[in-house]
Amino acid sequence: MSVAADFEALYGAAPDGVWAAPGRVNLIGEYTDFNDGFVLPLALPHTTVAAVSRRDDGVLRLHSADVDGGIVQLGTDSLEPLSGGGWAAYPAGVVWALREAGQPVTGADIHLASTVPTGAGLSSSAALEVVTALALNDLFGLGLSRPELARLAQRAENAFVGVPCGVMDQMASACAEEGHALHLDTRDLSYRQVPFDLDREGLRLLVVDTRVKHALGDGAYAERRAGCEAGARALGARALRDVSAAHLPESLARLGDETILRYVRHVVTDNARVERTIALLDAGDTRAVGPVLTEGHASLRDDLRVSCAELDLVVEVANAAGALGARMTGGGFGGSAVVLVDTDRADEVAAAVGKAFAEAGHAAPGVFPAVPSAGARRL
Repeated sequence: MSVAADFEALYGAAPDGVWAAPGRVNLIGEYTDFNDGFVLPLALPHTTVAAVSRRDDGVLRLHSADVDGGIVQLGTDSLEPLSGGGWAAYPAGVVWALREAGQPVTGADIHLASTVPTGAGLSSSAALEVVTALALNDLFGLGLSRPELARLAQRAENAFVGVPCGVMDQMASACAEEGHALHLDTRDLSYRQVPFDLDREGLRLLVVDTRVKHALGDGAYAERRAGCEAGARALGARALRDVSAAHLPESLARLGDETILRYVRHVVTDNARVERTIALLDAGDTRAVGPVLTEGHASLRDDLRVSCAELDLVVEVANAAGALGARMTGGGFGGSAVVLVDTDRADEVAAAVGKAFAEAGHAAPGVFPAVPSAGARRL
């Protein structure tokens, strides 16, 4: 059955509309977004789809085709942050954030279904938030821009769900365009759509899902964010985005805490890697992005220390099998890696990674091409 038909079976009437929002994969720029830095994500063809009807009685009803259980019913006036709602906290948090911002959202019936892999570092939570925000924006005539919706979705995840994420995931889901990567300045949310036509260059970007699940709410992510903020304070900077890569050695010499020093080094150098990648893409030299990806992985592994054995194995084996470059993507501690490879070697590289996983006793990874896809939209 379609999402709309499932909605009607659940709630007894057809929905007012159906919306979709994609997951994303980040090409380069990790842990930079909460440091006012630069990122380069692209939307995936995998989406969360929501059938939604407006309500005016203060009732919020939520249902997911992907989670066992019935309809979750809440009151819009009694939504409370960190109320332990599991998956339902994400759409409920969006309603809470909209109402906190003074928007007249008076309830909704929502049915959701997603093809975005969960726990894979591909922003399934952002897709859930953004599709809810866009649907409510349309149904209640709120007139909010895509960046405004992304900020409210981020606030839902930060303040309601309790994950101190940056705004990259929500912006990618809300604003990406087909055939492009999104060059985003997370300080002011200005962005540029960068053409990213891999087929034309005989290249493919593979996503390798290690099947290792991570939870960013477990404290490791928050600890790194706090460490980055401490580093900025120690250097007298508004954010690490303001620390010059050219003068990084002098800045690092001022930091006494070795952990904070490593975090600062990663963020400053990854911001620089985003800028290098953009320059290469603008020059039409996408193949040269490969080594930048591998360099970024080493920084995430050694300085930020958010990789894991499975992610390191993907990068090592893919590069040895002929990939142009590879790195973990997303929050780390599991999740996915991206691999840039010549199209005619993609199957060979994927097979080598699968063989290495089998030999190491790991579950078989999921491998699929990252096709730059459209952002959130009404269907």
